[in-house]
Amino acid sequence: MNDVTRHVLVLPDRDAAEDVATELTDLFGLAEEPQLVRDALAGEDDAEDAQWLVVVEDPDARLDPKALDTLAADHDGWLESP
Repeated sequence: MNDVTRHVLVLPDRDAAEDVATELTDLFGLAEEPQLVRDALAGEDDAEDAQWLVVVEDPDARLDPKALDTLAADHDGWLESP
């Protein structure tokens, strides 16, 4: 069985998530574009109260988690711990 490393970056809004996804593709030459996922906060009904996740498949485990966390932090986000 081939385990694929998956990184999840949490961003405060869609614009930040889109920016991070573009930067990830440019910086790391990703073969597959990162996936954007809206993550509504528990108990929040307002569409504005949502975080956005950038999901990056890393089949060769070549991406540096510290670099990913720094990139997310530059956009007021963070890298989720596995």
